[in-house]
Formats: sequence, C-alpha cells, structure tokens
Amino acid sequence: MAAQRDNRGENLGTSSPASDNSDVGSAEGSQPRKHQENNASSSENARDDGKIEIKEADNHEKLGFAFPTWKKWTILTVIFAVQVSMNFNTSVYPNVVIPLTKAFHISGQVARIGQMTFLVAYAFGSELWAPWSEDLGRWPVLQLSLFLVNIWQIPCALAPNFATIIVCRTLGGLSSAGGSVTLGMVADMWKADDQQYAVAYIVLSSVGGSAIGPVIGAFIQRYLSWHWNFWVQLIFGGAVQLVHFFLVPETRATILLDREAKRRRRAGESNIWGPNELKENRFAMKKILKIWVRPFEMFVREPIVLCLSLLSGFSDALIFTFLESFQPVYEQWGFGIIAIGLAFIPINIGYIMGWFSFFPFIHRQREIRRRDPNALQPEARLHWLLYLAPLETIGLFGFAWTSLGPSRNVHWIAPMIFSTLIAIANYAIYMATIDYMIAAYGPYSASATGGNALARDFLAGIAALYSTPFYENLPGANKLETPTTILACLAVVVTIPIYIFYWKGPVIRERSPFAQTLASDRKQGTGAGQSKGGSTGNTDEKSEAGEMEKGP
Repeated sequence: MAAQRDNRGENLGTSSPASDNSDVGSAEGSQPRKHQENNASSSENARDDGKIEIKEADNHEKLGFAFPTWKKWTILTVIFAVQVSMNFNTSVYPNVVIPLTKAFHISGQVARIGQMTFLVAYAFGSELWAPWSEDLGRWPVLQLSLFLVNIWQIPCALAPNFATIIVCRTLGGLSSAGGSVTLGMVADMWKADDQQYAVAYIVLSSVGGSAIGPVIGAFIQRYLSWHWNFWVQLIFGGAVQLVHFFLVPETRATILLDREAKRRRRAGESNIWGPNELKENRFAMKKILKIWVRPFEMFVREPIVLCLSLLSGFSDALIFTFLESFQPVYEQWGFGIIAIGLAFIPINIGYIMGWFSFFPFIHRQREIRRRDPNALQPEARLHWLLYLAPLETIGLFGFAWTSLGPSRNVHWIAPMIFSTLIAIANYAIYMATIDYMIAAYGPYSASATGGNALARDFLAGIAALYSTPFYENLPGANKLETPTTILACLAVVVTIPIYIFYWKGPVIRERSPFAQTLASDRKQGTGAGQSKGGSTGNTDEKSEAGEMEKGP
C-alpha cells in the first residue's frame, strides 16, 4: 500500500506554476493559454466562499520535497544533532547521581527520581508538542523547545536543594519536542517510500544520544563538580540551537504554502490563500485536544501500534535496566569511573553496525518497488528484523554469563562483545517498528509512531527506579548473572510479536478502522494518502481536524 502512495506522489510535481510562467513577457499569443491554465487551476481549488486555496500538487517545487539532496541531508544532519542533544540529556544524568547523594545528603534511589521524571515527562512532552509543529511550523516549535530545555538547565546547575532539580528536570522533559517533530521533518522532505534512509538516520540519533551520555558523563563525574553535568547539557543544547537557528529552514508544507500565497498576493494575485489562512478556529481547544488524544487512542485501539510499541518500549527498558549492571560488572576487573564510561563504546558501535546493516535491505526493497510499486506489503519492512531481533536475547544471555569476572578466567572483552549484539538488536527493533508503522498507516503514521516513542520513553523512565535495586537485591550467589538472565528470558517474550505481525499483519490490518479508512481513501483515489503526496506528516484536513477515529 505504501508503494501505491509513492507511485501517486511522484506525479504531484509534473505540472508546476514555474512551467506556466515560463512564457511571461513573450508574445500575446501565449497569454490566453496561461490564463486558461491558471483559471483551470483556480476553479479546481476554489472554495464555496470564492477564495482560491493553493495546493501541494500545484506548488510542489516550493515544498521540502523539492529541496536538493545536499540541502535535505544538511537539514537532517542538524536535526540529528538536535535529537542527540535531547537524548543526551536523559543519559548523562546517571553520572550525577552519586555526586548528588553527597551534595544533598539523599539516597541514590531518591537521586534517580530526576532521571525518572525527565523520561516520563519526555514521553508525554513529545506528543504535546506535535500538534503545534503541524500548525505553527517545525522551525519555531523546535526553537522554542530547545530554548525551554536549555533554560531549565540553569536552575538545575544552580540548585540549592534537590527539589529544584526534580521540578526543573520534569519541566525539561515536558519541553522536549523529541521524535514527534524530527520524524515529521523527514515526512516533509521525503515521500513515504523514499524515507527509509532518512528514518534510519534519525533513529540512529535517538538511540545514539542515549549511549554517548555515559561516555561523556564519566569524564564530567571524574574531573568536574556535579553542577557541570547540567552546564554541559546547556552548552550542548545551546550549540545545536544556534546551528538549527541559522542552517535549518522551515519544512512544514502548510507553512510553506502560506508563505507562497502571501508572496503571490504581494505580486498582485489578491485572491490566493494558503491552507492555514483559510482554517476557521485554527487554535480551537477542541481540535487541539483531539490531535493530542489521537496517539493515545491509537496506542489503545490498534493492535499493531500497541504490540509493536510495547515491544520497542520493553526493549528500551531492558537496555536501561541492563546498563545499570555495567558498574558492578566491570568493577570486577578494576575499572574506574572513566573505564566504565568507555565500556559504553561497544553500545555505540553496535548502534552504528545496526544502522549500516539496514542499507542493503533498504536498497533491495527500493529496487523491488521501482519494478513493481505493488510488490511489497508493509510487513516486508519487518523482514530484516526477523534476523536481528534474536540478538537481543543472545546478547543478554551472553552478557549474563560472561559477567563472572576475572576469578572465573573471563576477559572483560567478552561482555563488551555481547553488549554490542544487544545494541544492534535494539536499534533494529526501533528502526523496523517505526518503518513498518509509516508503511502501514500512511498519513496516520505520525500518531502511530507517537505511541512507539511514548512507550519507549515512559518505560525507560520507570526502569530508572527499579534497575539498581533489581541488580542489588535479588537473592542467590549469582548477584550479577541472575538479573541479566531474567532480562534475557523477558526478551524472548517481547520479541514474539515481531513474527506474529510479519506473518499475520495483513489479516490484523484488515480489522483496523484506521487502516481500512486509509485503504478506502486510496481505492477512491481521493484519500489522504494521495493528497499528501506520500508524506506521512503533511497537511491533511481529516488528520488535522482530529477525525482519524472514524472507521469505515
């Protein structure tokens, strides 16, 4: 189905205003043809009130889809850095836990509340920001988000008590726009069947940001006071905000169409209007609440969204829990603060390996779709995950029973190798589930992937509280091996849905109100998938009005 959307989307740019204006200033004989074309376009887009609304199909060269490749990837690289900085804020905090216990005379478990509140607030914050990026544009929303996140770092760094840190960390999480906006920018610039390389890149930024924090945090913890944990977050966030301010233009289609309409009115076309300019009650609370509720509704009502989001969320929670074992495991070999931080490098290597492993898979599928746009079902996006998902279980079992330490003649490189396998699987689970939801839900995928992000951040936040007691308080002689073995057994359970959806996905989608509505729209040739040119996040009157809940 996604392939059909792509095939239609490629035709959107075939008639552009630029071609109509190419004869301006030529002989009078060209003028009637030009006016006829403009009148045809005008009558097609005219509203009942007589106003003419410009459409994506008539202005393709003004949109993000038409940006040159170098510009798209420059923008995406800046967004990569923005996403890394937001996730860095979640992962560098554990290195300040011990210093905070000494500074404010609190227990380590209390100090970890700052980690939990940030992640849980982040889970909901990214969903709350999404509607504003649809109406106001990606650029101002990301700028405001980055500004607020950076502002809340200041009272954390200067905090006279721990309560200040908890409050400001919570506000910082709510202020983080996260993947809801960054994935939306991918949809602004690539059609759905061309998005896979870009989506893979953004997924790398998300998981990578969570893995570089412990590496950098170790040096902060070793050589600087606890205040600098927050100052470094501020420096990183301020730097990416400045780069974003100067290098990233607006990409949201409706905003670019509004700008084009204003330009044309200044040029004398007085009755040309953009989509947002013609909306009534644009910021009505009822509409905003419907959009805010939609990701949560899909999370509850859609089996695909629910199960794959829980899979992705539990996988992330398993990783956060497992990472708490690094300190007691590697201390057996005499690792200090810096060495334990560097032990996270294999995690980063695993994420990069997972990213590269998808390249041949994506290339092969694109070639198949070029030959036959209808050849692949959305479930084909899960194919590579069938082979990589078991690495999570293998890695956890391997890490568990190579955590015996030097007393059992085990070298420290062994658990690092298995942690690399875990990282490859974690990247693959996040990437494939996001990619599948984009293909399965088309213009509804922004809400579908929102459930994925919600589950990952929320469950990781909860894991921040139970992870350390889990490794410290289990009875038995194998204090380190048993907890990770339990995680490995859980990994077996949470990966089972991958295989169910790969084989039974088409049957499950047939029972989905959202997927059925999308299929009906495409069959009629007038649905959201066509109007959006294959994008997953651009303008669609049904989606922005919050009417997705309507089934066939």
